[in-house]
Amino acid sequence: MPQTTPYSSKFNPSTYSSSHGHRQPVEENYGGLHYRDNKLVSGSLEALIQLLVPTVDYYPDKRIREIAPKIVQLLTEWTETFPYDFRDERMMRSLKEMTHRLAFGDELSRRAMQRLIQRLLRKLTTLGQYEESLATSTAAAMDRPLVLKSKQQLVRRDECVLNLCDDPFVFAQQLTHIEMERLSYIGPEEFVRAFAQKRPSDNHKSFFSKRKASNLEAYVEWFNRLSYLIATEICMPVKKKHRARVLEFFIDVAQECFNIGNFNSLMAIITGMNMNPVSRLKKTWNKVNTDKFDILVHQMDPSSNFYNYRTALRGATQRSSTAHTSQEMIVIPFFSLFIKDIYFLNEGCVNRLPNGNINFEKFWVLAKQVSEFLSWRQVICPFERDRKTLQYLISAPVFSEDELQLASYESEGPENNLERDTRRSLRSELFSENPCSRH
Repeated sequence: MPQTTPYSSKFNPSTYSSSHGHRQPVEENYGGLHYRDNKLVSGSLEALIQLLVPTVDYYPDKRIREIAPKIVQLLTEWTETFPYDFRDERMMRSLKEMTHRLAFGDELSRRAMQRLIQRLLRKLTTLGQYEESLATSTAAAMDRPLVLKSKQQLVRRDECVLNLCDDPFVFAQQLTHIEMERLSYIGPEEFVRAFAQKRPSDNHKSFFSKRKASNLEAYVEWFNRLSYLIATEICMPVKKKHRARVLEFFIDVAQECFNIGNFNSLMAIITGMNMNPVSRLKKTWNKVNTDKFDILVHQMDPSSNFYNYRTALRGATQRSSTAHTSQEMIVIPFFSLFIKDIYFLNEGCVNRLPNGNINFEKFWVLAKQVSEFLSWRQVICPFERDRKTLQYLISAPVFSEDELQLASYESEGPENNLERDTRRSLRSELFSENPCSRH
């Protein structure tokens, strides 16, 4: 959409207030379109459409050879930025019809459209394969025997993640691989669909519709899985010194995630360590130097609307914009907060102004947020892959909330009657003849 008024040459950009000496925003209306400093801020849908229609003063050349390259450019940007729109059969059919029409007017445009469709189909095929593999790995992790137990007790062990990977930097790198892969498959249109106002008939559906925002939902689920995996690895060892070693290891991993710019894994690790089954292990925590962990918790402190985190995120974003290496370009936001920001921005600003005009200022801000996200997800992860560690992170079984609590009590016994009653109840429930279903 044009970002200057049809008569922008009439404005003097250096207009100032005579009383205050400050520049006053120039506001004008033309044919139902409202501009501020030559930037479109609102307008009716009819006026926006009319802006593109030929008039006495503006009459584009009708020859297909002249306009075909512009159509190809528009469709190229559309299919590159919002490829998931074309999973809809109607959209794909319209795209192919447009290709057929252009074929009669311009050979170069016809070939360009064919290449465009080929690239689009490859992207959609890759997306479908990714979603299938993601569903398969998720199902496999859920189907594996989660509770390593006998009829008498949870079978816990001192073998832990350190036997697989004892280098915090390598482990943080593998977390970053997973984060960046999952980010790369989230289409910007998924944000639009996730927060679009539901029809009354959709009230029974979940906030994230699998048809509409499956990759958004999968990414949030990954955060939850990682948090429970961290808690499971800490509660699993029988010996206190082994639990302390695992705690120290994950604190170092969290520090490396912060240094990389992987704030999502950082927050998931902190969340896992702050779960009650882990936080109550006072004897284990007493064997650990928590100075580094306290600093990281402070960085992700939710007070003042996550002020510390947002400051760190801005720093990482600035580093990315001036980066000389791929590693410096990495920015992985705390995704749940990122989604909430977009949600409240969408809910807090109206789509249409009282006069019925479309509120373009709102959509500029939304577009800026999503555009920043697009720049983050396009970075290629520069780290070497560790296949075994990646497989472990994706498919290793994790304890449920109840299993974590019981494992915690088995590690360090109940401290009061309430905890003793809770342990007795959990034992009865988890080791009954008909145990309830697990994660």
